[in-house]
Amino acid sequence: MPISQSMLVALALFAVPPLLSAQEPKLSPEVKKVAVADGVELHYVEKGKGVPVVFVHGGYQDYLYWENQLGPFAEKYRAIAYSRRYNYPNTNKLQPNYSPLVDAEDLAALIKKLDLGKVHVVGSSLGGRVALFFAVKHPELVRSLVLQELPIQFSGDPPDESGEQARKAQRAALEQGKRKEVIQLAFDNISGGKAKFDKFPENEQKVMLRNFGEKEASLRSDVVPEIDRDAVRKITAPTLLMSGEKSPPIWKPFEKELMQLLPEKNRQQVVIKGAEHLMFRTHAEESNKAILEFLKGK
Repeated sequence: MPISQSMLVALALFAVPPLLSAQEPKLSPEVKKVAVADGVELHYVEKGKGVPVVFVHGGYQDYLYWENQLGPFAEKYRAIAYSRRYNYPNTNKLQPNYSPLVDAEDLAALIKKLDLGKVHVVGSSLGGRVALFFAVKHPELVRSLVLQELPIQFSGDPPDESGEQARKAQRAALEQGKRKEVIQLAFDNISGGKAKFDKFPENEQKVMLRNFGEKEASLRSDVVPEIDRDAVRKITAPTLLMSGEKSPPIWKPFEKELMQLLPEKNRQQVVIKGAEHLMFRTHAEESNKAILEFLKGK
């Protein structure tokens, strides 16, 4: 299906469940940082020992999104949650041509700098898109993949003209410094006006605004990388596709195509009962159980 850059970012928080905790999430491990490129540092937390599991958050989120995963996974693995380039608490300067390809290279650099070797990668939403690019570009670093409701732009698909118009409106609002309006315009484009920024819990609004750097960087970039279907067919790492029973149907075409493209012997699929898009927050126990079962013996 056609999808624009503005849609990709808006999808990251479309249909957020209304009853998320109003409390600021907290992770007990010390926050560390690692330089992954010239002038670029990524903050991360880790817990546990053994084979690494790296968690990649979605749009408008940061490493704190994984507060309910770090502890349970640390019982068997070295669990690592990091914030992507322009997300809290990173303070990296905006650079041109930002895209998921940049995030994928950042992830590869983080893995190499921490000497992790081959890792399990868990990517949520836009983080799943980063993980997919990473797996295509750096198969030597991938032990397995968990991809949850990720938006994809495949090579050869037609552009989304209405989405590009929405992107122009968001850029105009950005130039006026209207961050909340930029976010609302993105929501309007994908939800038809149903998702309202000011209706989110106060803490969720705070999280979105403190991670606005990612949105600004994407709007100031003209790069919308596409992924080749043949490249997906060549992924040999065991891959688990996750979705929520009550997630918006807009995610279904992406998941369906991935199930067709990924090698049959390496792919699995799981639907978390009762869950929506932010399942790792709202249905953490069920989501963790599904991933841990998938990782056994890998």
